[in-house]
Amino acid sequence: MDMLGVGEVAARSGFAASALRYYESQGLIHAVRNSGGQRRFERNVLRRLAFIRAASNVGLSLDEIRVELAKLPDNRTPNKADWERISQHWRGRLDQQIAALERLRDGLTSCIGCGCLSLQRCAFSNPNDVGAGSDRAPGATLLPALLRRAPTKA
Repeated sequence: MDMLGVGEVAARSGFAASALRYYESQGLIHAVRNSGGQRRFERNVLRRLAFIRAASNVGLSLDEIRVELAKLPDNRTPNKADWERISQHWRGRLDQQIAALERLRDGLTSCIGCGCLSLQRCAFSNPNDVGAGSDRAPGATLLPALLRRAPTKA
């Protein structure tokens, strides 16, 4: 069996070695240890990592990615049909994101494009700080939910 070291997987996948260790600890990828205790990955981990990257770019959380990866077969390398099956719901997710981006684009265009820069009419300006009491605060509470990222903790 063709096994790859952490450095090679990191270089080929574009993920840092620390990310590989984290994904392993989260059960998203699997490694074995050689006699010296070093991690070794099967070559098919590169497909799983590509899936993780694509899924996170679409907006799936690590929990959602974990659920999808659990649908892949353990006894063989996933094939094209396996990947197509688990990525079916992405289309709806992408359609929702596209619609949210279009609403954002159109809102910015009508607000800024009109030339008035009216904070009273702007859909994104948060007039009278109505967003302060929102359960979506802090952050840009008026943006479509799909375009909001969870607040980062300092």
